[in-house]
Amino acid sequence: MYQLNAFNPQQFLQQHWQKQPLLIRGGFPGFVDLLDEHDLAGLAQEPDIDARIVSRNGNNWQVAQGPFDDFAPHCHGQWSLLVQGVDLYLDEATELLNAFNFIPRWRIDDLMVSYSVPGAGVGPHLDQYDVFIIQGKGRRHWQVGNKGQYTEHRPHPMLGQVEPFEPIIDAVLEPGDILYIPPGFPHCGEAIEPSLNYSVGFRAPNQQDLLSSLADFALQQEGLTQRYQDPDLKSRTLSGEVLGSEVERIRELLQASLQGPAFTQWLGSFLSRGPQEESIEDAEVALDEVFEYLQNGNALQRRLDFKGIWLESDSPQVQLHLGELNIQLNKNLLPHLEPMLAHASWVKPSSMTGETLMQLCQAILPLINAGVWEPIED
Repeated sequence: MYQLNAFNPQQFLQQHWQKQPLLIRGGFPGFVDLLDEHDLAGLAQEPDIDARIVSRNGNNWQVAQGPFDDFAPHCHGQWSLLVQGVDLYLDEATELLNAFNFIPRWRIDDLMVSYSVPGAGVGPHLDQYDVFIIQGKGRRHWQVGNKGQYTEHRPHPMLGQVEPFEPIIDAVLEPGDILYIPPGFPHCGEAIEPSLNYSVGFRAPNQQDLLSSLADFALQQEGLTQRYQDPDLKSRTLSGEVLGSEVERIRELLQASLQGPAFTQWLGSFLSRGPQEESIEDAEVALDEVFEYLQNGNALQRRLDFKGIWLESDSPQVQLHLGELNIQLNKNLLPHLEPMLAHASWVKPSSMTGETLMQLCQAILPLINAGVWEPIED
């Protein structure tokens, strides 16, 4: 269990979230690494994982993209191994992410883990998302600059950096220290000792991301077929001219498509999407089997690439979204469902009545049969 120490979430959100960077000394006292560099190297060999090695010899930067069969050709000079999406492979990573559950689940993107030899890093750079960088074993020197306009350059086609900056944070992080960096603040970290770092990144979709996904969704919908109409059309001198009133009418037509249920269906899917949903396979587990299994104290294991959310609603029912999957359920089940979505495995608490368990089983049975949760007996 990872729990932030001497940390006020509300104060942080008011004073720092998307506003100012923050160094949190001893944020995780006695921090225990989720894995070591050998485990990380093992993940970097997996065919579906996003891994890279960034190395530097003097001013010569190199980037190698995984998966890796052989590390020797790439680990020269000062080098770092960076692996994205570690939370999809480690149950412990889910518990680490839960330490930041004061931020909505849909905003969490992934957990990146990096291992660096002394002197290694990826150079000064900017990110367009919020990130908490947790120091694991070793020590690392971090500098963070103020938000501003910085010239970007590419010492390698796969590596973006910015010019040197004046630091507003200049510190050496020890194990358990945390550095929060909002979007647009330049930063640079260099390992002093062989180091592990854990970067909890938060999703920040831009307009292009949203519109592209919405357009793909709209093409599959039968209800978004309302056509442009202009029964009050009048003659004009120049037929090539598009009147301002016509521009507004088209804008209103598009805005109307955002008001119906198709929009909320798309949004729930977009905000909860996972990277591996194409591998879903239907099973046929019976309701009474699931109920008896959980009533006997057995565990359900959640597939880690699913991230369940629901949209606020005045209705007594809500729609739970897990990417393309969704179910309707009563709001009174949400307090019981939340720990099932937050943790990698779940066991029925002793305080839960048989009636509540049956209601819960009835609600999530389609998701169990879709592979979101799997029965795992000890």
